[in-house]
Amino acid sequence: MKKALEAIKIVIGDRIMTEKEFFSEKEKFRRVQAGLSFEEKIRSLINLQKLALSWGGRKDVIVWKV
Repeated sequence: MKKALEAIKIVIGDRIMTEKEFFSEKEKFRRVQAGLSFEEKIRSLINLQKLALSWGGRKDVIVWKV
């Protein structure tokens, strides 16, 4: 009989984390992102726009020119 309260495992790349570790890492990442300057946040957004354009292959994705 399996344990009823087994920890949930999350696999990202070559890392295996528990659910608790995953959300802890997510919170650390969020805090780092919140501390970025406005210019760095815009740069990150533009990189995400470029990724969406190249990945999706759709013509309706707008990439800001700054």
